[in-house]
Amino acid sequence: MRATEVRPTGVERTFGEDELIVTKTDPRGVITYTNDVFLRVSALTEEQAVGRPHSLIRHPDMPRAVFQLLWDTLGRRQEIFAYVLNLAVDGAHYWVFAHITPSFDRTGRLLGYHSNRRRPAAAAVQTVGSVYARMLDEERRRSRTPDAVAAGTAVLEQILGEHGRTYDELVWDITDGSAR
Repeated sequence: MRATEVRPTGVERTFGEDELIVTKTDPRGVITYTNDVFLRVSALTEEQAVGRPHSLIRHPDMPRAVFQLLWDTLGRRQEIFAYVLNLAVDGAHYWVFAHITPSFDRTGRLLGYHSNRRRPAAAAVQTVGSVYARMLDEERRRSRTPDAVAAGTAVLEQILGEHGRTYDELVWDITDGSAR
């Protein structure tokens, strides 16, 4: 089963405010660990998830430029916080507020990535959803993936410029409600 085979149903799934979705991946983004909340919300079994790329749950309405930013940030050995729209294998979708960190051994060698996700506030989803819609609109006007990513990135940079914020500052403004 691949993410491209799953069609969104429009059904939204949530999880408890006190629950965390946890996954770990290797340096290439292949899942090495999941918790029970991830399995329940994504509608996957452990056997279906472990050993598969994390992009397995990628929603087609999630801007590619956000993932490029995510991988670029992790490539600099930095953590990132991001709002992400995911697609469960049964077609339901779910929003998360993700905190992704690189994991290193004692010598500084990259072992992989650890991601904790919380359920975001509805107002934050509405705000970030409008940002992502603008990005996605531009991305979908391009037929080549690199051009789509560049177009989405340009829109994000324009939005950041309009707000006079960095990406991290915008995320925290959305999280605390000051960007609405």
